Amino acid sequence: MRLGNKSLSFIVNFLLGVAWATLFLGASSAFLTFYSISILSAIIASVVAMISGMVIILLLEHFITSREKYMELKKQTILLEKIANK
Repeated sequence: MRLGNKSLSFIVNFLLGVAWATLFLGASSAFLTFYSISILSAIIASVVAMISGMVIILLLEHFITSREKYMELKKQTILLEKIANK
């Protein structure tokens, strides 16, 4: 993964897997539950059930990109300090 710390990378990957599983299981179970009523209600229920998984995925991806940005800014700061000291 893109994170430097192996234990943090493992945790984030695990949580991303759990979020994707939540998304797919929630959508499929909601669709199959409401399919007997009507196809439109089944689609609406599956979209509503996917929201929790999508929010978790978006939050984890935001965490990853924020961490990458922080690491890149750290590298740039070190390089700028070296240039300023010359």
